[in-house]
Amino acid sequence: MDIRPEKAGDEEAIYELTRIAFEPMFFSDGSEAPLVTLLREDGDLIISLVVEKDGEIVGHIAFSPATIAGRHDGWFGLGPVSVHPDVQKQGIGRALVEMGLKILEERGATGCVLTGNPDIYSRLRFQSDGNLSYGSLDRQFIQWIVFSGPTPRGELKFAPAFGDEYPAD
Repeated sequence: MDIRPEKAGDEEAIYELTRIAFEPMFFSDGSEAPLVTLLREDGDLIISLVVEKDGEIVGHIAFSPATIAGRHDGWFGLGPVSVHPDVQKQGIGRALVEMGLKILEERGATGCVLTGNPDIYSRLRFQSDGNLSYGSLDRQFIQWIVFSGPTPRGELKFAPAFGDEYPAD
């Protein structure tokens, strides 16, 4: 499996992959592919990794800045993560998450947050203690991993492309 940073010319393949990966998901509103484009256009696509298989992009993950309690403080949001339906359940998503987290930690990030299924992300060391909020979302779905510093507490906001009002610190 070849994991590499996104490069110029990957944009359309990433868009299509994300669209195809989320299309059958009951929770998707179709915003995931345009979201990645907006993150890129806003300069908030801090880490963008792809997986290639036989010369085709079959996996992608995005990381962007996040704030907790109104401050960035080195926090980053994970998502979306996309794997082509033909190659799901082969460890591609897990490999992307692990590589992205490793890069964030090496760059001195405080931690990473996401909204997602705790049954999936707890296997990747994410946890939730109910002390983070994100709008009206059930707090069990708001998860984090800390690289350094205290456990996060307060209201989570992702980058502006997510539609959150996001204070700069």
